[in-house]
Amino acid sequence: MAGGTRGTHLKGDAELSSALRAGLVERLQAAGELTDPRWRAAFADVPRELFVPAYYAGALGGRHRVSGDDPGPLGHESWMVGAYADEPLATRVRDGELISSSSQPSLMALMLSALNVQNGHRVLEIGTGTGYNAALLAHRLGDDRVTTVDLDPEITASARDHLARAGFHPEVVTGDGALGCPWRAPFDRILATCAVNRVPPAWIAQTRPDGLILAPLATGLIALRVADATHADGRFLRTPAYFVPLRGGEPGPVPRIRGLPCRLLQSERFRFLLTLTAGALDPADAHALWRAEGRPGRERFGVSVAAGVQWAWLDRPDGPYRWPLGGTHRP
Repeated sequence: MAGGTRGTHLKGDAELSSALRAGLVERLQAAGELTDPRWRAAFADVPRELFVPAYYAGALGGRHRVSGDDPGPLGHESWMVGAYADEPLATRVRDGELISSSSQPSLMALMLSALNVQNGHRVLEIGTGTGYNAALLAHRLGDDRVTTVDLDPEITASARDHLARAGFHPEVVTGDGALGCPWRAPFDRILATCAVNRVPPAWIAQTRPDGLILAPLATGLIALRVADATHADGRFLRTPAYFVPLRGGEPGPVPRIRGLPCRLLQSERFRFLLTLTAGALDPADAHALWRAEGRPGRERFGVSVAAGVQWAWLDRPDGPYRWPLGGTHRP
């Protein structure tokens, strides 16, 4: 085991924390999200509450702050129990806009499993957030094998504090995640926890050949296998994924939905295609394609990168259905 809970808890919380962690692992394992015993150990050992000393509960516009500093025993226990709910936890809201959160544990487990890390691998995380995901990676691989980057100095400062309290010390870098971290490269794996509309070229250049990049794109998760510094290919995972956009990155085209029936927009699969082809495919054409191809799910779509050109595709990279990512470059 690369690490463990090397930090300390408030004495009164230790028993509850241990029980809640065990319960979370049991639920994730039952759902099939934690098949690797090493990731089960990480989730069982790393106390999530240390990374979310306060968070916001409730929907946008009606959020209320929940804090571990609540003096009432019921309020304090509610904060602790909420920290182990299988839900994303909003941790920073600025001017009504969500800028940082702790991802849903089941989605985190799925992404970490899909990353397929091996002993000795070096991992770059884009989007530090609370530091919890970096702690899980450091538990699995060791502090020196993990680098995490975020643009916001307040976020990286608090993440360093959270990580230190839990006993982990990976490299926490304040900088533009789209640029990666060249002085720590090359990496065997890059994991993004913020959404992009195109794959930053620096990520591909900083990944070893046969390395893997896993990133949220178009409400899905693309798993790209890197061939060399300018080439990569991969498919989307089956699961939907919604993340805060990469700050500092180029804004992507907004999908047009005017004129589309509400029942169609309720289809999560179709909204994925609409987002993936925004700026490149008319919504009516997207709908016709979607119906003609049997309402394909995410796993039939993929992304290719070749010498600066990036495109999405259905079924195969050289097939008849291809669209430039971001709507700006023709494959």
